[in-house]
Amino acid sequence: MRIILFSLIFLVGSTLTFAQTKLDTKKLDDKLKALQEATMTVGFSVAVVQGNEVIYSKGFGYRDLEKKIEADENTLYAIGSSSKAFTVALLGIMEEEKGLKFSDSPKKYLPELEFYNDELTNQVTITDMISHRTGLPRHDISWYLFPSEDKDSLLMRIKHQEPFTGVRKQWYYNNFMYLAQGLITEKLTGKSWEENIKERFFKPLNMTTSNVSIKELEGFSNISKGYTLEEFTNNKVTPYYNIAAISPAGSINSSVKEMANWVKIWLNGGKFGEVQVLPESYVARAVNPLMLVGGGIADKKFPDQHLNSYGYAWFTSSYKGHYRLEHGGNIDGFSANVAFFPTDSLGIVVLTNQNGSALPNLVRDAISDELLDLEKTDWVGFYTDRIEKIKEQQKEAKEKQESSTVPNTQPSHALVEYTGKYNHPGYGTFQIEFKNDSLWAQFPRERLYLKHRHYDVFEPYLVKENEVDTLAGLGVNFNFRSDEFGDIESANVKFEPTLEPLTFKRTPAEAKVSLEMLETYVGTYSLSGTDLKISLKDEALTLFVPGQPEYSLTPTQENEFIVKGLPGYKVRFEEKEGVLNMLLIQPNGTFAAVKK
Repeated sequence: MRIILFSLIFLVGSTLTFAQTKLDTKKLDDKLKALQEATMTVGFSVAVVQGNEVIYSKGFGYRDLEKKIEADENTLYAIGSSSKAFTVALLGIMEEEKGLKFSDSPKKYLPELEFYNDELTNQVTITDMISHRTGLPRHDISWYLFPSEDKDSLLMRIKHQEPFTGVRKQWYYNNFMYLAQGLITEKLTGKSWEENIKERFFKPLNMTTSNVSIKELEGFSNISKGYTLEEFTNNKVTPYYNIAAISPAGSINSSVKEMANWVKIWLNGGKFGEVQVLPESYVARAVNPLMLVGGGIADKKFPDQHLNSYGYAWFTSSYKGHYRLEHGGNIDGFSANVAFFPTDSLGIVVLTNQNGSALPNLVRDAISDELLDLEKTDWVGFYTDRIEKIKEQQKEAKEKQESSTVPNTQPSHALVEYTGKYNHPGYGTFQIEFKNDSLWAQFPRERLYLKHRHYDVFEPYLVKENEVDTLAGLGVNFNFRSDEFGDIESANVKFEPTLEPLTFKRTPAEAKVSLEMLETYVGTYSLSGTDLKISLKDEALTLFVPGQPEYSLTPTQENEFIVKGLPGYKVRFEEKEGVLNMLLIQPNGTFAAVKK
């Protein structure tokens, strides 16, 4: 999931009937090459399954553009969320072997799982999690910018992630619910999700090069690099993204040749050859929809594409009178689509090395039109029209943002006063640093440059190879807020579009103050006849007030300290007319004590 202002999401599908006509591979090759050229895709691979046979498999373009190494049907790509059907299929096996019920509460298997409110905690079922109808929005930034290798710790974030609607009221995609499903199978089997995927699917389906991590992927030779098409003109290599603990939502890497074996079991009642990989009863149920997606008809140009729904990790729809199941996948540098038409015994797998690409859907639809002998849609023209509209939208959005910026305003504080650690329990912690007269936000995965926009609002841009990428904005602002004492207390960021901006609470950064400077503050200070004492212990200052416990002081600047355990209390040392004063900054006022 690369963070971009606009996503090239095409909700156009195809569900078509298989015509018993001979495949004209040359004609199909030409159509697919035209789509590759139109979308400026570096490389992709495709496989078509009819019944139990692969009738077409091929690579186009390059898996490595710089070295001009061509892609083929065995090239490995990241398939992203096309992995989700594997995760739900494990639950289908658990239903048969372990007595799991899709109507169960996930807490039956994960008692530690807590949601944001009692409605979710008490009502959400496994089926709700599968079909994206829990009422939770995506909250994807939580796992994307704050990754973790520990599935259990990532699961704990769900308690602090706010829903935007009630249970079963609206479909909305959520990757965390697939993390939970993966953990359910782990609890039932005593094996990791990764081990289950390999044992239950890769081994019986002869998916010998398919794998579940970037580390494993890099151990193979026929692997594709990922690319991002910047400004619709130039392809740049995109580093692999380690999806880490959210793996059940999309960590599989595979080839079209091996994914074709996965499709075969969906066209043959769960069987691969003579091996029953999936329970036949599960396959029969899992080809059905569970929740309507959107308004039904995705595009007025295609009124016969309707009843768009979501089921057991498959989008379902009717297209030109035919029934199709499919699921896309997007992760940094890669896009995918896996589709099959159960009544036509036809399956299509498209994997590409372009980030956020429309190509998998376009190729799938072009193949479907050709093989099912349907009225041919001009998919190149369709794509070109859409891109022009997206470019215009981007231009308008940029102009709107520029026009809404208030000129000639300044931050309310010195930039160093914005530094510190910022935390949201449903996401994680990032740190803001002051360096080279600018603010920089360091997330667990990315570093951002914060460009001042107006007032206390800053725009973040990704830092790549130690340079600010002005094309890689997050599409959000950091809006800093002050507390009642005027100190920066939080940053509000609209990481989740369906909700109000999320509040990341600030803990001031601890400044480095030399021991020599600390020693100058040591002594007794008089405040209205009361002696206050500053001491140095273990290279840190302490404050003693008669009748109270000794307080530790944490430096936020060379001459300013916060009082640990007393929010809103600070100590500042200032020299006036040769006399050192200690200012006690408290909620009820500021008081000056003079050093004796």
